[in-house]
Amino acid sequence: MKKTRLMVKVFLLVLVTILVTTACSSKSNTETIESGGKGSGYKIKMAYVSTGTNLDDLPQVQEEINKITKKKINATVELEPISVSAWDNQSKLMVASGEKLDLILSTSIFGNYALQASRGEFIPLDDLLKSHGKGILKVFSEDVLEGTKVNGKIYAIPSAREFGANYGFIMRKDMVDKYHIDLSKVKTYEDLTDVFKIVKENEPNLTPIVNTGSGATDSRLGGMFDSLGDSFGAINYHGDPKKIINLYEDKDYTDQIHLTRKWYEAGYVMKDAATSKETSANIVKANKGFGYFNNLKPGFEAQESRLTGHEMVSVELSDSYMATSGATAFGMSISKNSENPEKSMEFLNLLYSDKDIMNLLANGIEGKHYAQNSDGSISLPEGIKESKYVFNNWEVGNNFLTSVWKGDNLDHWKQLQSFNDSMIKSPAYGFTFDVNQVKSEIAACQNVVNQYRDGLGSGTLDPDKTLVEFNKKLKAAGLDKIIKEKQKQYDKWLKMQ
Repeated sequence: MKKTRLMVKVFLLVLVTILVTTACSSKSNTETIESGGKGSGYKIKMAYVSTGTNLDDLPQVQEEINKITKKKINATVELEPISVSAWDNQSKLMVASGEKLDLILSTSIFGNYALQASRGEFIPLDDLLKSHGKGILKVFSEDVLEGTKVNGKIYAIPSAREFGANYGFIMRKDMVDKYHIDLSKVKTYEDLTDVFKIVKENEPNLTPIVNTGSGATDSRLGGMFDSLGDSFGAINYHGDPKKIINLYEDKDYTDQIHLTRKWYEAGYVMKDAATSKETSANIVKANKGFGYFNNLKPGFEAQESRLTGHEMVSVELSDSYMATSGATAFGMSISKNSENPEKSMEFLNLLYSDKDIMNLLANGIEGKHYAQNSDGSISLPEGIKESKYVFNNWEVGNNFLTSVWKGDNLDHWKQLQSFNDSMIKSPAYGFTFDVNQVKSEIAACQNVVNQYRDGLGSGTLDPDKTLVEFNKKLKAAGLDKIIKEKQKQYDKWLKMQ
């Protein structure tokens, strides 16, 4: 009997020990998961678009960033650059496959931000911002974040940069000087025709316009229209501010399409512009191009001079406008596939509050990718002609924390802030279209646009033969229904202003 009681006591003691050990282990595991891993730390995977080719030293830069994040938030980041040409397919596959993905570039330029948010591809950030994103909330005014809302929720944190632009053409200064081209006479896009003619006749190895895809036309439209996120129903800045119009039938659009076609037929646009995946800057860098259309900003000439290896000069051909899409053009969202949204937001918060991390991400490692100058600017280290690390810092984070490159004005960030403050706001600024009622129509119209946009925008397709067909297919896909729904929501929004 005593032996039996002893065995029972031993059994109970062992059972209690197991339960306590299990509970402690469970608590430890829970803490590890919630903190992102107190041992190895949580690894944050961040996917973004890369337009450069110099990524040799990316692992070294990533390692330096992780030394800081490991100490500050017990997490590391795995940077996942994806080329522009592969972005659409690869980013969609990453999300659809369910693979681990924490932060992903959300963009109304290379994608359809509002549609992706409404589909549930991104996690709402409102609560996470309050709990883990206080540094972000110090950077942005309320109206900027308001511009990222879809169905009343914030799904992206925009990069801190210019939130609008003026538009024009940027070109090689050596060619402008060589042929005594007077840019003061260039007042309209049509006026550039004479410039392109000079370059074509005297420099047969240089294509005057090296925009690829639909860029030769699309890069001029921002100074004429607020695309309202997807271009399926837009506002003409010089038309009725209360009326949603079909951009693809508007005279300002068709005039620009016909002008691009004229340039294409004259040989001023690359013959393979519609299919080329190369960036305009790289084409100029390879001594194959003269210039390209682009949205402009303070310091843009110096920026493109570094990218192309040629001193560049620009002509501005539009006013500066700020549309809601300025907030949604480039930002970071937390993917629905994230295994730790809280830790992802903590890292995102550092991109808006930690100067060292942003300089590493934007410029690389001091002494290796840039040198600090006595005036506070930075430049390539002595003896280095080309960095082995290039990052599109306009995509993510607080760019106002980064150092100014030599050649830019030392007050560059102050100038950029003034640039933002002085912009003409779109009459629809702050309006966000709820796509839920027309998601299938938007997807169908997007397929039509994908079929025609690059051909028309590059001048490859004859607009006299294809514009009517293009619009007919858009309407068959449901464009009129989208415009009607957008007008209905816009009218309601206007009444609340």
